[in-house]
Amino acid sequence: MNFITTDFSGLYVIEVNLLQDERGLFARTFCKEEFAKIGFDKEFVQMNFSFNRKKGTFRGMHFQKPPLEETKLIRCTAGKVLDIAVDLRKDSTTYLQSFSCELSQENRTMILIPEGFAHGFITLEDNTELAYCHTAFYNPAADSGVRYNDAALQIKLPIEITSISEKDKNYPLINS
Repeated sequence: MNFITTDFSGLYVIEVNLLQDERGLFARTFCKEEFAKIGFDKEFVQMNFSFNRKKGTFRGMHFQKPPLEETKLIRCTAGKVLDIAVDLRKDSTTYLQSFSCELSQENRTMILIPEGFAHGFITLEDNTELAYCHTAFYNPAADSGVRYNDAALQIKLPIEITSISEKDKNYPLINS
């Protein structure tokens, strides 16, 4: 695996090393020893899966409130998304800034999003699937989010949203 640093402390884009032959391919998507080299020593305790029928589906911007924050490892197993992370760590030099990258079945890239970030994505193709690993169990009492179109976040989407839940559409604004 190749861990690509970003301007956001603890946020990595991860390229997997593909081994290919006439049968197909193989890639390691997690190795505790390799993750330890970047200082990641947490345990993944929950795995989730998301299937999205239509291009333009938006999910986010989700996070869990303290003390139940979580690190997420996300990869796209079918289709393509623009994956977005927003830094909500008030003591961070990148506070309220967003990071985005394309995850797809083709590029097989992953993203490691640390605690203190909100996460979301917009599908760029029909029939898109994502797999997530989480370092904290889902807790409805800690479930929270911020609004994707909050001017304070300046998130730029490459396409128009065609589907979004009422919950995601009505998260509070940062300064409200």
